[in-house]
Amino acid sequence: MQSSSLLKLHEEGRSQTLATKKDHVIFSCVIFCFWFCTYVYIPVFSLYLESIHFTYSMIGVILGSYGLTQILLRFPLGVLSDKLFGIRKHLLTFGFLAGIASGLILIFSESFISIFIARLLAGVTAAMWVMATVLYSHYVKEQFAAKAMSRIQFLTVFAQFISMMISGYLVYYFGWKAPFWVATVAAVIGTILVLQVKDFSVKRENALPLSYYFKQTFRIRGLLFITFLSLGAHSILFITIFGFSPMYVSQLTESSYAVTVLVCAFFIPHALAAIWLMFRTIKQQSQMKILIISFILTAFFVLLVPFVQAWIFVVLLHAGLGLSLGFIFPLLLTIVIQVSDEKLKNSAMGFYQSFYALGIMVGPLIAGEVAELTNLLSIFYLCGIIAIFCTIVVVLTQKSRVVYKKREVKEAKEQ
Repeated sequence: MQSSSLLKLHEEGRSQTLATKKDHVIFSCVIFCFWFCTYVYIPVFSLYLESIHFTYSMIGVILGSYGLTQILLRFPLGVLSDKLFGIRKHLLTFGFLAGIASGLILIFSESFISIFIARLLAGVTAAMWVMATVLYSHYVKEQFAAKAMSRIQFLTVFAQFISMMISGYLVYYFGWKAPFWVATVAAVIGTILVLQVKDFSVKRENALPLSYYFKQTFRIRGLLFITFLSLGAHSILFITIFGFSPMYVSQLTESSYAVTVLVCAFFIPHALAAIWLMFRTIKQQSQMKILIISFILTAFFVLLVPFVQAWIFVVLLHAGLGLSLGFIFPLLLTIVIQVSDEKLKNSAMGFYQSFYALGIMVGPLIAGEVAELTNLLSIFYLCGIIAIFCTIVVVLTQKSRVVYKKREVKEAKEQ
């Protein structure tokens, strides 16, 4: 028994120290290609759909389909992450292959069904992010895991920013199909690179049934609350900058660089907020206060959009929106880790990612219907209502937690 334990420790130590600088570089390039192929056409996608005469409701369905496959796949993949030992790399490779198929469909077909399927496949690619994070967590020793996750978070934002910044120029110089070609090439490069990725993870002996993880995940106190807030925030994100905002800005100006300016204005403050939080330790009490302020500011910025007519002011309001959402997402992710037991972290993360994807799907879907029935400006009112509702939920939950803590202290004193 003792020799077995020593062997296991040796294997774990071996798995955490074998990754070379070259291994880290290859995996970093894989992460870049992963998000680049998914987001390079996003800023102009709604404009493209409008150019081929899709209605607002049809555009909403297409935009929302990206979240459908993530809802279906991310939670099971999170729960099964330990059971999937040995095929994680293959699943990540499959994600890139789905990205290639998605890009090719978008290049060669303009029918509603084909584009709907292409976005479903893009959602399959995004769902494999669970596998990427699990694989990379074994590239470093356990005490450096937080820095590793911060590194891939930065690479994610960087890839999304670069890809979305160039999409407008690609369309301007090479036509509507150019971003789809670039996405496909990036997915092909990613597929080649992921074949060079090494898997340093060690299989863990785990006799617990899968039903245990499903049941215990739903019982994690605070997880449903955090997931609901993330669902609301992702709805706003995919209704606005990843959805209809580029379309609205293009209606206000004929400038060829307006969408690029919009993307930069949103993502630079968004990234800066995430970087600031990366180097700060926020107390749990302060986390809730920052969330309340951020959701209030989110509501403020989106509700002001319909009242300004100059496109540059719409861009400035989206810069504020990017900043407020830049605080919300990392804080919610941090809280998920805090409320989860060690043995349930993968399951909790899969649950969290799967159900906030519901916002990615439902948000644009509802927004498209609202815009179809009224006008495009109505989507910003919808986002404002979502942000206000999330603010109320945070306030009420914070009060209930205070009451709960006071009750615990009182009971402890009485005993």
